[in-house]
Order: sequence, then structure tokens, then C-alpha cells
Amino acid sequence: MTIQKDSVVGISYVLTNNAGMELDQASASDPFFYLHGASNIVPGLEEKLEGLKVGDKRQVSVDPIDGYGEINPALKIKVGRDAFPSGTEIEVGMQFAADVGNGQPMPFTVENVDGDEIFLDGNHPLAGETLNFDVEVLSVRQATDDELSHGHAHGPEGHADH
Repeated sequence: MTIQKDSVVGISYVLTNNAGMELDQASASDPFFYLHGASNIVPGLEEKLEGLKVGDKRQVSVDPIDGYGEINPALKIKVGRDAFPSGTEIEVGMQFAADVGNGQPMPFTVENVDGDEIFLDGNHPLAGETLNFDVEVLSVRQATDDELSHGHAHGPEGHADH
């Protein structure tokens, strides 16, 4: 079976940036499973895996536009310390979610603290990065009805972990 829409795919991979720094990985003994065609992975990788079969290996480079996007300067903001609950310890690297008015929590990372000014970044941590995947396809199977209705893989045998 080849990778196509509505198949559950198990892969091992090593993800690096252009500087060669390892950003993530999934081993053959603990693979990553996703539902192909359901936007469970970045579009650039999903596109390059289409049509592969078990045992196929690929080195795939994904430009930011087909990964986590370019850095959006509008998502880098400055707020006052009073935007946080009183007594909150705010440190660089701290992550939190905030409601920005659309009903969906948006993740932010604290980039800098300068007195009462807090500099935040709402971009994905990998925005602006070229993503380099070294991938091996370990399994491919048809998704179950539950997986299709939920929009994600439930693991190697289709059993829900939630």
C-alpha cells in the first residue's frame, strides 16, 4: 500500500534546521503516526511523502512557507507586566496561551523582560526555519472510520489513546 489520502502512516525521522541542529526525532522503536491528508503534519512534508511505501527513505527539505510559515512581525508584541496576574513570575522562554479575541487560545513565548515591559512572540517556534527531514516509512494502512471522523491517527492498530 502506498501513502495516500486517508491512510495512517508510521514514520521514523530526524528533523534538523539548516545549521544541522537536531530539532526533533521519532525512532523506529517509537514511531510517529499521522493521518495522511488531514493536515496532521506540515504540508511540505506531507506532499513529499505522498505515494511512498513501507521501507522507502527520503531526505526532504521544507521551506518555511510549506512548514510553520515565515516569521510574522505582527505576532511580536510588547505588553505591560500588568497584563499578567499579580505575582506571576515572568521569565524568558516561558510559554503560555492567551485569548486574543477569536475564541481560540494562542500560544506565546516570552522573548525578553525589561522592567515592566514584556516582549512576546506568538509565532510558532519553528517559523522562518527550513526544516530538513530524514524520513523512513515504517507502516501504511487504511484509516479506521473513527480516525477519519476524529481527523487523526489513533496508533498502529487504530486504537484511540484518548
